[in-house]
Parts: sequence; C-alpha cells; structure tokens
Amino acid sequence: MSRSDVWHLQDSDVRAYAGGGLAGPLLWSVEAHLGACASCRSRLTAAADPRLVDDGWARLDASLDAPVPGPVERLLLLLRVPDHTARLLAATPALRLSWLVAITLTLAMTATIARLADPLVFLAGAPLLPLLGVAVSFGPGIDPTYEVALVAPMQSFRLLLLRCAAVVSVTTVLCALASLAVPGAGPGAAGWFLPSLALTVLTLLLAPRLGTVAAAVVAGVGWGGLVAAAAGVLFTAAGQAGTALAVALAVGLLARRAATFDTDFRRLR
Repeated sequence: MSRSDVWHLQDSDVRAYAGGGLAGPLLWSVEAHLGACASCRSRLTAAADPRLVDDGWARLDASLDAPVPGPVERLLLLLRVPDHTARLLAATPALRLSWLVAITLTLAMTATIARLADPLVFLAGAPLLPLLGVAVSFGPGIDPTYEVALVAPMQSFRLLLLRCAAVVSVTTVLCALASLAVPGAGPGAAGWFLPSLALTVLTLLLAPRLGTVAAAVVAGVGWGGLVAAAAGVLFTAAGQAGTALAVALAVGLLARRAATFDTDFRRLR
C-alpha cells in the first residue's frame, strides 16, 4: 500500500484483487480497506473486467430473488434429491402443512369412530385419504406450478409418479399410526394399505383421460360401492390377496401406458 495523508491500495494490488490473484493475509487486508475506501473501490471497478461485474450483479439478483426453501424442500434436499426435483415435489398441494393437519385430524376422527363403533369405518375410510392427495397432485387449476412443470426437463408422468409416491408415503405413515388406535390392532388393522395402493394406481390410469380430480372421484365412488357390496370379503386374507393381484395388474397396465401418458394428459388442457 502507499500513503500520503491516507492509505490507498497500490495499483498492482488492485489488479491482482480484480483478477482473483490475492491470498490471505494480504487478501483480507485489501478487502478491509476496500470496505472503507470509496476511492479504491472506484479504482477496482475500473480495473475489473466488466463481464465479471455483470456476472456478480446477476448472481446477487438471483440469490435475492430465489425463494426460501420450505421444510419439505429442505428435507428432500437433505435426502439428496436434486434441487429442481425437490422444488417441484415441495410444490405438491397435498404436502403443505394445512393438508397434513387436515389429514391428521380426519384420521384421528375416523380412528375414534372406529374404536367406538366399527373398525370397518377406518378400514374403508383410510384408503380414501391418499386418494385425496393424489387428486390434487398435478393438473391445470390445481397445481400452482403446473405451467412450470410442463416446460421442466422432466416428463409429467414421472413428476406425477414422484408426487404420488410422496403423498402415499406420508399418508401411509399417518394411517399406520392411526391404525394403532383401532381395537385389536394387528395385521387386520393394516387392511387399508393394499386398497389404498389399488386406488392410487387406478387414479393414475384414469388421469390422462379424466384428469386427476375426476379420476380420483371415480375411483373413490367405485371403492365405496365395493365396500358396500363386499365388505365382509375385502378385508379377509382372500380379499387382500385379490387386491394385491389387482395392484400388480394395474401397475403392469400403467407401465405399458407410460409412453403415451404425457400426450394424453396434455389433451386435457
């Protein structure tokens, strides 16, 4: 540094700092001086490559405009989910706190009714909760990031599968906890699990033709009719085996339709 009445940076130090060629402790001394000296900052601006300055401002603007990750997105990032995928998943309406609270309260109420009245209430109602989450996972007028997702470097089918998997995982954990309150909790209290998978896959099969909401309604109404007609068989060992077979067949059919899923789904717009 040179000094007359005050200290100033030497031209060589200014050029070296502008080019990123300084190391500590000289680097720290230069940065401390620049923070207090407007004259040297002006010299640094003149010495720096204009493209570096523009890039710096662009990075600053991007960092200021970037949304703060919510708890779901932070959890996904901790699980090593790529940031763009984590953001699209975190935007799923059914993973928002309000939805999770509503599902938890509904499950608690259903489990209480089942405990006081009939366990069938819980077994028949629990599969519908993942269905509600799947219904609002993706689609025009439902998903706030729908237009963004359409132009994202990811197939709509894959995004919908990821969101459904996240919703079903969360609701499965909540349903499993709620099933502990059902009288005689044991293997029989988990009879809701396979029907919930079957309804989810059925909704995915119908979604390209009807949309997720209408598909979920059709699946839910069909489930209600099936429970009313054959409740005594659905939750037996034979009924569960039949449901498992139905899930396997539906998954195979869904895999065959994956190639045309995006094309069919976009026709709903």
